[in-house]
Amino acid sequence: MFAVEVQDHIMIGHSLPAEVFGPAQGMHGATFTVNMTVFTKDIDSHGLVVDIGLASEVLSEVLDPLRYKNLDELDKFKGKFTTTEFLCKYIFDQVVLEVHKGRLEDDSRVEKLRVSLEESYMARAWFEGEV
Repeated sequence: MFAVEVQDHIMIGHSLPAEVFGPAQGMHGATFTVNMTVFTKDIDSHGLVVDIGLASEVLSEVLDPLRYKNLDELDKFKGKFTTTEFLCKYIFDQVVLEVHKGRLEDDSRVEKLRVSLEESYMARAWFEGEV
């Protein structure tokens, strides 16, 4: 399988109000490095998995509504724990919608996506699934 990965980042604020989260229960900030990997079984006639510029643009646009936001204040996240894992799946779902709109050109070739969020050099989470 072939893959192309692009990277961006977001800075957010949020709280995780449950005892299991210890000190992260209170309001805090996070800066995430966000990687999006696009998988295809083959490369196209131009030797590409997908256009890296288009993939970068899609990821950036999906992240824009989250940048510098307090996630606790966004209606779409009310009642949710906006953990790193949760955000991986949320971003994945938003990218899939864009893929199905043809934003990466021939969406029929995209087999799978992976979205990973790196909290630090010590911790990373991801969601990976078929498109």
